[in-house]
Parts: sequence; C-alpha cells; structure tokens
Amino acid sequence: MIIIGWVVSRNMKSGEDLFLAGRSLGFATIGFSLFASNISSTTLIGVTGQAYSSGISVANYELMAGILLAIMAFTTIPVFLKIRITTVPEFFGQRFGPTAQKYISGLTLFLTVFVDMAASIYAGVIVLQVFFPGASFIPLCLGLAVFAGIYTATGGLRAVVYTDVLQAIILLSGAAALSYLIYSEFGFDWETAKAAVPQGHMSLVRPASDAALPWPGLIIGVPVLGWFYWSANQYVIQRVLAAKNSDAARQGASFAGLLKILPLLLLAIPGALAVPLLEPLDNSDLVFPTLISEYLPAGLTGLVLAGLIAAIMSTIDSTLNSASTLVLYDFVNVKERGWSDKTILRIGRFTTCGLIVIAAFWPLVIREFPGVFNYIQQVFGYAVPPVVAVFLVALFWKGTTRSGVLITLLTGHIAGGGIFVWRAAHSTADASDGLPHFTIVAGLTMIASLFLCIAISALDKNKPVNADSVWHPTNMAPETKVTSIFADYRYQAVGVLILTLLVIWLFR
Repeated sequence: MIIIGWVVSRNMKSGEDLFLAGRSLGFATIGFSLFASNISSTTLIGVTGQAYSSGISVANYELMAGILLAIMAFTTIPVFLKIRITTVPEFFGQRFGPTAQKYISGLTLFLTVFVDMAASIYAGVIVLQVFFPGASFIPLCLGLAVFAGIYTATGGLRAVVYTDVLQAIILLSGAAALSYLIYSEFGFDWETAKAAVPQGHMSLVRPASDAALPWPGLIIGVPVLGWFYWSANQYVIQRVLAAKNSDAARQGASFAGLLKILPLLLLAIPGALAVPLLEPLDNSDLVFPTLISEYLPAGLTGLVLAGLIAAIMSTIDSTLNSASTLVLYDFVNVKERGWSDKTILRIGRFTTCGLIVIAAFWPLVIREFPGVFNYIQQVFGYAVPPVVAVFLVALFWKGTTRSGVLITLLTGHIAGGGIFVWRAAHSTADASDGLPHFTIVAGLTMIASLFLCIAISALDKNKPVNADSVWHPTNMAPETKVTSIFADYRYQAVGVLILTLLVIWLFR
C-alpha cells in the first residue's frame, strides 16, 4: 500500500488527478473499489453480530445494494457523467442553486466524517484490542487514521481505488477461509446447519413484528437508505465519477452489485451459524473476532486480520478523499477561483491532513456514548429520507423547483430530528416509544417528503433552474459500440437483478 501510494503520487498533477483519478478508471477497478469501501469494519462486525443475535435478515442491506447498483446503471450514472460533476451536491447546485448545493454537501460531509469515518475507526480499534489487549485506544486510532491519510493525501483517489482492489482481494480471501471452516463444522449440509440454529435465523424475509428487520421495512425503508448511500453518498459515487467513460462506470456498478451477494455467504450465514459453535456472548460485536481466534490457525488468523485492517483502511481513505472533495468544490469553490492545478493540489492535501485529525480523535467522543452503534443506522434513517425524496423528484421531473426542494429538506429534517430525539429519550428511559421500526419510519418519511416536494413545486410560480439535468430514456444507450451481449451493461445489470432476487427467494 505504501508503494502504491508513492508510485501514484509521482504522477499527480492536478486537482482532478487528486479527486477523480484523472477520470480514467476501468470497470473492474470501480467495482472492487465500490465493494471494498463499503465493507468497513462496522460491516464486518455489524453484519456478523446481527446475524448471530437475530438471523441473516441483516444481509438484506447488502443484497438491496446489489439491486440499487444495477438500477443506478440505468438512471443516476449516465446523468452524473453527462453533466461532468465532481461532487453529488453539484447536481443540486446546477438544478437549484448554491443554497441547495451547500445544504446537501454539509449534510453529506457530516455523515461522512462523523459517522462513516469515525465509526469505522472506532469499531476497528475495538476489534484489534481483542487481539492486542495491551494496545492503547488513542495510538490505534492515530495509527489507522494517519496511515490511511498519508497515502490518500499523496496519491489521491487513484491510490485509494488501487489499494481498494488489493484490500478487497485480501478481505474476500480471508472471509472465504473462515466461512469454509465454519461450514465444515456442519458437514457442508444446509439442512443440518439450519436445524442447529434458532427457528427463522436462516430466513431473509421476516414477519412484520420482527424487531431486527420487518418485511414492511425491507420493502419501503431499506431501499431509501440504500438509494442515498449508493446514489447520493459522495465517497461512494466518487468512484463512478472517476470512470473513463459511462460504460465503464455502469459496468463497474453492475460488478459491484454482483459482489454484494458475497456478504450473505461470507458474513451473515457464518455469523448465524456461530450460535451453536460459540459459548453465549453478551456482546454480539465480539462474534467476528471470536470466530477468528477460535477457528482459524496461525497464518490464516493473520490473513483475516489483514483483511479487517484493509476494510478499515478502505473506508477511512474513501471518506477522507471524498470529504476533501466536498470541502474544496462545494464550499471553497475552487472551480471559480482560477487557482492553478498545483495550488488546488496543495490545498486538497492540506484539507485531507486536517480531516485526519478529526478521524483520529472523534472516536474518543464516540466511546463516551454507550450503544452508539444502535443509533448510527437510525441517524441515517432520519437524515436521508428527505434527501432521497428531492433527489428522485429532481432526477425525473423537470418541474421541480428550488422552493420545493429547500422546504422539503427543512421540513423533513426537522421532523426526523424530532423523531430521533423522541426515540433516544425513550430508549434511555428503557420505555417504548410507540413508533414502528426505524426502516418503516424512513420509508413513510420519504413518501411524505416526495409528495410535499411535488406539491410545493407544482404550486410554485418560479420557473425551475436548469431543467436539462434530468434523466431521459436516451441516457440508457451504451456510450460505445457493443460487440457482445456480455459486454453490454444492460444485460449485466439485468443479470445482477435477477440473480439477487433469486438469492432472496432461495433464502426467503
């Protein structure tokens, strides 16, 4: 990773090289990078732990990502590449002006730095301390943040995605080795394994009363969270924006969607099978490191730990680079200042270094809040539905207006903040809040915000701004001549959709 960062940094000449890898990435690099940046330490720990405590339904978040990535190939990707934006908030800026752009950018920056980045470091440190109990919290935080920051600041997005490919291979190899050994405990027989775990543990579709993920939340809530994460989250979509052309971006998204089936097989099912294999654990977050320590021999243990550290690195470097991009392009407005490429490059690196400090020390704040990871998903659940609503309306309807977007965002976030405080207060008092599962709340909030944005825009007498940046059926045509159906992104995306739905049906 050090060598990759050093080699890439020697060819770094401009801000576009730093933040978008010179718009030169191929589909395989994009696909592996999308997968690796998403499989963070919180995913490794969270999916395995949740599957241990409540079953494999947690894998629906990963499978839904595959469906949404395939849909993105037809919708958001061609629009974003057509208007050649550097950040997702620029789309809102082109459509609705600088206020909307800064609003979306500020929200994304907050979620990226204070949730994704800091929480990944925190979770990684907790797991590493299981294996290295003598290691102190602060040095581990500093080590993870600084190491990832060095090659991110010097090599930019190109270094990030190239190391992501290496990290994804290591991570998949280690998880596959662990899964193989766990499956072998049941003689590789599905019926034997299913009979050894609590009833319903091996079912993806759960009853409406299920506390972990009820089926109404799966239908109306999980797609909302997934749409924001994969279509509007800067640190994810930045890889797509760096593609050498539209076809490479869409093929990369389909490839990443195919890879998203693997967490079900390599994380969720092994986590559920840990129930009869391990002594009862009070803290489900310890399932993944416990499986490693008890079932992997020396050598393989090191490989999986390397995969874990790789996952942590991948999330940290991705969030650092995207957060720097948001700061420079949405708030500093480097495009309008006439700065030289060297100046943008230097300021971009300084910004990355400043964010390293937050990444290193914010976990100290996180650890003072017990049960913070129970709230992380809910923070997204209450923060993103209004954004998804205005994003969908703006993407597909020319009549969307600035007032409709801003009023919907403010109303939705005030309501979401109130619900979050209400739930947090009742959770602290160990009392029922009387509300449905947060995924159902997220889905209903998005639907209400959708109608609110449409209604206000329809009543607004002001004309829409830049109504050309919307989706059109012609966007679905391949950019280059297709010589085979296997090279046609449309067949690839549909294939991923069918395969993912088949997996959900098999494990229903």
